[in-house]
Amino acid sequence: MVNKVILIGNVGADPEVRTLENGTKVARIRVATTERIFNRETQERRDHTEWHSVALWGRLADVADKYIHKGSQVYIEGKIRSREWEDPATHTKRYYIEIMADVMNMLGRRTDSGPATDHYGGGATTSPGYSSGSAQAVPPPSVPSQNPATPAVQPIDDPDDLPF
Repeated sequence: MVNKVILIGNVGADPEVRTLENGTKVARIRVATTERIFNRETQERRDHTEWHSVALWGRLADVADKYIHKGSQVYIEGKIRSREWEDPATHTKRYYIEIMADVMNMLGRRTDSGPATDHYGGGATTSPGYSSGSAQAVPPPSVPSQNPATPAVQPIDDPDDLPF
């Protein structure tokens, strides 16, 4: 069985970061993903935005605390977790669904100011700064192709022309 989520979207607010009693850091961010929906009857396109709650633990929380801000474009890879509890005030069942991130990469275009971090789950590396903007999303790292002359990831000129 597989429980895997991949998101590319924009952060809606600065991360909420806290440190647990045992010293572990946790950051929560809200990520917006938008999909274009085409209505064949009306011949109109509309955007549908979905908000995702994402939990980042340990080193990922450190990176989010330092470098993620409202508007940052991020790549998130993780798994869905749901929680259920009873609301003490109304005695009704409540549900909460969040993404437990294993991987977080900052996306966006380079700028001359400030560092940014790419994080692949195990460690962080800093590189020249990135800022969120309307720059084309960079795909996540991939397995190198069999032929070294052929790039493993082909850039997408128009996101509407995706093969799926």
